[in-house]
Amino acid sequence: MQKIKNIAVIAHVDHGKTTLVDGLLQQSGTFAAHQEVDERAMDSNDIEKERGITILSKNTAITYGDHKINIIDTPGHADFGGEVERVLKMVDGVLLLVDAQEGVMPQTKFVLKKAIELGLKPVVVVNKIDKPAAEPERVVDEVFDLLVALDASDEQLEFPVLYAAARDGYAKWNLEDESTDLTPLFEAILEHVPYPEGSADAPTQAQVFTLDYDNFVGRIGVARIFNGLLKKGDEYLLIKADGEKVKSRVSKLIGFRGLDRIEIDEAEAGDIVAIAGFNDIDVGDTVADPANPAPLDPLHIEEPTLSVIFSVNDGPLAGTEGKHVTSNKIRERLEKEMETNIAMRMEPLGDASFKVSGRGELQIGILAENMRREGFEFLLARPEVVIKEENGVRMEPFEHLVIDVPEEFQGTVIEKLGKRKAEMTSMTPMPDGTVRIEFEIPARGLIGFRSEFLTDTKGEGVMNHSFLEYRPYTGSVESRTQGALISMDNGEAVAFSLYNLQARGTLFIEPQAKVYNGMVIGESARPGDLEVNPLKGKQLTNMRSSGADDAIKLVPPRKMTLEQAMEWIEEDELVEVTPENIRIRKKHLDPAARRRALRDKKNAAQS
Repeated sequence: MQKIKNIAVIAHVDHGKTTLVDGLLQQSGTFAAHQEVDERAMDSNDIEKERGITILSKNTAITYGDHKINIIDTPGHADFGGEVERVLKMVDGVLLLVDAQEGVMPQTKFVLKKAIELGLKPVVVVNKIDKPAAEPERVVDEVFDLLVALDASDEQLEFPVLYAAARDGYAKWNLEDESTDLTPLFEAILEHVPYPEGSADAPTQAQVFTLDYDNFVGRIGVARIFNGLLKKGDEYLLIKADGEKVKSRVSKLIGFRGLDRIEIDEAEAGDIVAIAGFNDIDVGDTVADPANPAPLDPLHIEEPTLSVIFSVNDGPLAGTEGKHVTSNKIRERLEKEMETNIAMRMEPLGDASFKVSGRGELQIGILAENMRREGFEFLLARPEVVIKEENGVRMEPFEHLVIDVPEEFQGTVIEKLGKRKAEMTSMTPMPDGTVRIEFEIPARGLIGFRSEFLTDTKGEGVMNHSFLEYRPYTGSVESRTQGALISMDNGEAVAFSLYNLQARGTLFIEPQAKVYNGMVIGESARPGDLEVNPLKGKQLTNMRSSGADDAIKLVPPRKMTLEQAMEWIEEDELVEVTPENIRIRKKHLDPAARRRALRDKKNAAQS
């Protein structure tokens, strides 16, 4: 019988989960001495590397002494809460990482609440103790208070605490101990994380918690074996969430070691493996013994709270920059995404558009960014919250919002959030001179708030939010106040014209950029849209005057990222996404059609 420990590493964004897993991988002797390993080796896809965040939960296994430790690195962002929730059902203990300066943050609460409900005991690691403003004792008190607030049991409240600096590769039981390596953390895992329950002699029961895809073997389910054995080549029964049963053979059984996947012949209760051979395997399905099938409880998956409509690009520049531009290609790509990403939903709407629902703007933005890099071209509408109806009452999602701002900006932030129907729940001065303010706010109120917030706090504010619950609908919420500068012609923008337009607002484009009628080229300094001509060149005469030919000085344009553009747009605008550019345009390119739509909207509001 193999000695196995299964743990998940949970924490808020950027508190050092992936860096800690790196240290564990390297110090356990799992890598060969000559093996070269990237920094943050678990963040494998390009976007994860660029942004320094974990998007997909990933598992690895290390050998320490005579134990095999399965470690799952989870995302810290609330948009990927669906990933975290499923992963926690597969482990027997959690490493809770908390930043020694920032302390407990909203995502920490979000994932810890799930872990406590499942009866998991946390091993608390206070990370980044080498920061100048670190206060490890305060952070341990915060974690204790949070566990009490989450109704933790007495056993859960007696959690072990380690102090670490994952980047420098050390952990210790007491702050005054010598900083050497991560041995104390390995000891804590072996001592405090219980062994998996379940017996290798019982009938087979394994549950799938995440999906993968391979072009050769098809869908792969990553599963934890709760009882019995799984053998390559044997026949098993797949029990779906709705009770449907399908028999099939395990064509491939894959184990994990470090960052490698190795083919194995059999695995026993307690281990985490990847299984191929079941065509329609899905998250939450049970792989059971055909002679004695006993399904496990299906997994609860959080409902999406935000939806965005993807549609075919029908603008004047359609098809000039992307490889995949038809609705069939977009549908195929979205369907492929839905196969492995179960926290999202997709429904076709006819007229070559698709409604994609997910947990937040970041989750949908990352799907769109991946598609853009793969050569797709499409339009995105403004994100909308998913409204439910319960007992005849309209319900909308609310978020728990935590903001850290320097003191001088707190008044502006509270005033702006008040207009967006936010309710302040607490306000705490922090040791580094900032103030932490907590709010409960409708998810609609957060759409488009981030860019405004960064401007108001001169880039020094930090905001984090996580899903709270559905509550009765709160009426209309104030959104963007500035209008848009709209191009009235097709062609290439001219520096002379842009120079004269600078006084009207902030530009999004630079000279020689392709523009078309109905495209938004900037943000107006005043409310209300303004049609402008970015193609107007200088009138040339044969008269000379001194100073007339001075070089034109242009303010650098505001370059919009995909998420910023999605947040910025209003209901009558779209984001045009191509592999080369991100443009903003009006839904109706023709000015007369825009005026008609505006008049209809006003009439509908009055009636």
